[in-house]
Amino acid sequence: MNDSSELYFHQLPVGEMANLAYLLGSTTTRECLIVDPAWNVKGMLDQAEADGMKVVGALVTHYHQDHVGGSIFGMEIEGLPELMTRNPVPVHVNQQEAEGLRHVTGVSESDLVRHEGGDVVELGGVKIRLMHTPGHTPGSQCFLVETPQHAGCLVSGDTLFLGSCGRVDLPGGDPEALYESLHGQLGKLPDETLLYPGHLYAADPSSTIGEQKRTNPYLRVARLEDFLGFLGY
Repeated sequence: MNDSSELYFHQLPVGEMANLAYLLGSTTTRECLIVDPAWNVKGMLDQAEADGMKVVGALVTHYHQDHVGGSIFGMEIEGLPELMTRNPVPVHVNQQEAEGLRHVTGVSESDLVRHEGGDVVELGGVKIRLMHTPGHTPGSQCFLVETPQHAGCLVSGDTLFLGSCGRVDLPGGDPEALYESLHGQLGKLPDETLLYPGHLYAADPSSTIGEQKRTNPYLRVARLEDFLGFLGY
C-alpha cells in the first residue's frame, strides 16, 4: 500500500515463521523506519535503497526473537545487531519492553529510544502513533500510521492477527491485558482502518478493523469470560 502523496509503505514476508516486516516512511523526506528487523536485514535495507529511501530508525513491536533477532528453537535469527552493524539507527521500543529487548538482542541502552503509549514518531507528513497494547508481552506496541491524505493503517505485530490474536502462554503473557488491548483500543479504531499483522497466518496479507470485528472471534466476543474461554482459560 502506498499513499500517492506522502506515505511510503512496504510489507515484507521474511523468515521461517511466516513473519511480516515493514518499511514505513515519507516520500517527501525520503526517510523510512523498519518495523521488526529480523531474518533478512540486508534485504530490508536493499529494498529501501532501491526505492530511494534512507533508513533512519527501527520500530519494535515486541522483543520476541523472530521479530528482533536472537536464539530460539535452535535457530540463530539475525536482527537488530545486524542492523546496528550495517546501518546504526535509533531503536524505538516501549519502555516496558526495553530490558527484555536488550537481554534478547544484546543492543545497548544508547541504541534505544524508550516510549510510552501515545508517543508519536513523525517523518515528514507521516505520523506514527505508538499504541501500547500489552497482553502478548508486557510492552507490545502497535503502530497507527496516518497522513493528511490517508485515514490510517495499523501495523499490529503479534497483538492482532487476521482471524486470531497473539498467544498469552509465554513469559509475560497476560490474557486480561490482551482483552483490554483488543477491545479497549484496537476494536475502537475506525472500521476503515487497514490492518497489517506481524505474521501471515491467513490467506490474505491485510484486512480492515471493521472486517475483523465482523469475523475475528477474539474481537466479536463481548465478555472477558468468553474471551478467556477462547484462549483456553
